[in-house]
Amino acid sequence: MGLFLALLPAVFVYPLFLRPGLKQKRLEALRLQFKDAILSAASALNAGYSVEHAFAAALGEMERVYGDDSMICKELGLLLSKIRLNGTFEEAFEDFAARSGLEEVKSFAEVFLAAQKNGGELMKIIAQTAEVIGEKIRVQEDILTATASRRMEQRLMRAIPVLLVFYMELTSPGFFQVLYTTALGRLIMTCCLGAYFTACKLAELFLEIEV
Repeated sequence: MGLFLALLPAVFVYPLFLRPGLKQKRLEALRLQFKDAILSAASALNAGYSVEHAFAAALGEMERVYGDDSMICKELGLLLSKIRLNGTFEEAFEDFAARSGLEEVKSFAEVFLAAQKNGGELMKIIAQTAEVIGEKIRVQEDILTATASRRMEQRLMRAIPVLLVFYMELTSPGFFQVLYTTALGRLIMTCCLGAYFTACKLAELFLEIEV
């Protein structure tokens, strides 16, 4: 019972602790899909397609690769719908960048807007930008692959302290009772819980490598 009461606050705190990680996974998945989409659009632009038709072709390709319900297909579908409703391409892409939170989408939107304002070979600039951004995302994927084992170790290290507490409580009931029933014990355990969450956060920061 004491163990349950001691860990009860963690039930409410842990989902908040997981939220940044879940958001990061979503962004990584969208970043990978966006890379494939702009590389597909770049190929279509190099083949002589207009910008709208290039991204329509990219949408068809992404539907075959990731499915109609994928994040990138929904985003590209919304982007093309705005353009067909007389919206501008740069506004549609800026909205995509704001909603997604991806720096690569924002960079692409800024380059597209600058290319339109300054003139020049718009298709060539967009295609080259798409290839550069795609290469950057590929490097990020390589980093994630290279650090995958470390991330697994990090998850295991997170679980070990919790498993040890449960193991001790199951095999030696009352072993931690003094830590759950006295003011000093609760203070110590609260500090330990704080140190645990801080260590987990630091481990995540160490593995975040910006490109």
